[in-house]
Amino acid sequence: MKPYEIKNMIIDDEFEGEEFVTIDFAYQDEDYSITLKKADLEIINTWVFKEGTSLPANLPDQLIESIREDVKKKI
Repeated sequence: MKPYEIKNMIIDDEFEGEEFVTIDFAYQDEDYSITLKKADLEIINTWVFKEGTSLPANLPDQLIESIREDVKKKI
């Protein structure tokens, strides 16, 4: 079983000439969002949502790689 649950995934086609994938997921009882470049799945930003605000998130590399693998399968 994976330590996270993907809740939503949005693919932004041709946003300012580039395509991005935004993934909303739950991890350790908190909600996160990560945006990746669609072409190479490079991280653009990561956020954790706490108390009605969003803050930059520092996620483990292993978690990010697992999410990238899920995204590759879905796109």
